Amino acid sequence: METTINKGLTTEKLKKNESSSQENIKRSLLKTISWRAVGTITTVTISYILTGTMALAFSIGGIELVSKMALYFFHERAWNNIKWGK
Repeated sequence: METTINKGLTTEKLKKNESSSQENIKRSLLKTISWRAVGTITTVTISYILTGTMALAFSIGGIELVSKMALYFFHERAWNNIKWGK
């Protein structure tokens, strides 16, 4: 009987660990936004240094912001489904 109870607890613990290793979409989205803020500030700064034009630097940064945010979000969600290394 004790073995059955321990097996049940082990199974519950495993299920909890499996679900806790998955990031929820809100966390992935917040990570996406915060990382892109850092990346975009860097891109705008480099673009301004290279072009000397603030409007062009912000245009480049805006395009980079949107495209890389989407790519990063889907990249994170794909890696979340990969079991290797967990």
